[in-house]
Amino acid sequence: MPTPHETFRADLFLDQVVVITGGGTGIGRELALRLAGLGADIVVAGRRPDPLEEAAGAVRALGRRALAVPTDVRDAAQCAELVRRTVEEFGRLDVLICGAAGNFICPSIALTPNGWRSVVDIILNGTFFSAQAAARHMIDHGGGQILALTATYAWTGGPATAPSASAKAAVNTLVQTLAVEWAGAGIRVNAVAPGPVDTEKSRQNLWPDPDVRERIRRTIPLGRFGGPDTVVDACVFLLSPAAAFITGEILVVDGGQWLNKGLIAL
Repeated sequence: MPTPHETFRADLFLDQVVVITGGGTGIGRELALRLAGLGADIVVAGRRPDPLEEAAGAVRALGRRALAVPTDVRDAAQCAELVRRTVEEFGRLDVLICGAAGNFICPSIALTPNGWRSVVDIILNGTFFSAQAAARHMIDHGGGQILALTATYAWTGGPATAPSASAKAAVNTLVQTLAVEWAGAGIRVNAVAPGPVDTEKSRQNLWPDPDVRERIRRTIPLGRFGGPDTVVDACVFLLSPAAAFITGEILVVDGGQWLNKGLIAL
């Protein structure tokens, strides 16, 4: 279970309320536990109730309050309801983390219209709808923070992941746009863009072949994959007072891979 990193003091987010879309699994769940360990109360949102309830229970086991709100971020009304439920339960909303995502491997020539729309809808529209709903509250209550999770292939491209790469590139631009629009209301908007992160899900869905995994590893100048903790650390930094003068930033966490152009042939 994630514990507070020695770099960050244990009460860094004491009594702040953090909403995490995609918070029931993967990096979203890791963020929920880490931020709870640093004093935050957590709302996890996603489409599947069971993982949400499990994540919320894990947060409560750390001594913090938690709420699970089943939410389809593709629906603006559900995003607004997520914010309403959060404020009703906790009385405030300090941070929104847009972590809901979808991806699958498919050559672009074979991609169906529904496959394209589904991924773009979750990543791009879901990020905007949830950010807009949160900002409408934050603007009237002294500001807050919004953090999106994107990916380095938003710059390099991602063969066989066209909808996800395209949507995440759009989210990068959205983050920069909203950062300027909402700065005057005291809202900081940033993103973290991970490169190859070694998780059970990535091994199953993205590089199940060990040979492919090794070829990808060789493209990373630091010579190793990142883990969920490396992404979480970057998120905690951007949400912390140490980043108080940073907005519109997209922080790359990839061991230098995107600077190496991601060339598998190296």
